[in-house]
Amino acid sequence: MSKEYSLDHLDVAAFAKANAVMEGQDPLSAFERLAQEAQAPVEGMNVAWYAEGEHVPETGGPGHLWLHLEADAQVPMICQRCLGVAHIELQVDRSFRFVQDEATAQAMDDEVEEDLLAISKDFNLRELLEDELLMEVPLVPMHEECPEVMPMVSSDEDFEQANTDKANPFAVLAGLRKNVAED
Repeated sequence: MSKEYSLDHLDVAAFAKANAVMEGQDPLSAFERLAQEAQAPVEGMNVAWYAEGEHVPETGGPGHLWLHLEADAQVPMICQRCLGVAHIELQVDRSFRFVQDEATAQAMDDEVEEDLLAISKDFNLRELLEDELLMEVPLVPMHEECPEVMPMVSSDEDFEQANTDKANPFAVLAGLRKNVAED
């Protein structure tokens, strides 16, 4: 008999000890904070995810509980080069080891290389997925190659013409000064 696990209320210990697997595809709009990063409509866009629990036995101990996570999403953002909509690909492939509590995780954080999280019977896997995807959002979103070639000039002919037509304000002041001196 297979047990059903919830993305929003996961018993991490039971999931890992069963070496269970969950996967799915949810609408991007189900991840509120990630959807807020989008700068175009997100209808029809999805987040594909995969989670696998693992219990690694330990001689003389309870063993270690792991959660392996993968996620893929495309988020529409404004390309900072061409100012068009760019579908930015976000990918996550991370593993987390669970420890008894937050204090243990903080104490061990400097000693171990793996990412540590506190174990919970009501763990929100959706929030962890969203956190990991948000960390993949680029600071400056851009197309790999913009669809349209952007002009690379700093000014145009009309701009230069306007500069040459203007009188120098100091020359105008000098002219006023001469008029006052003659009076």
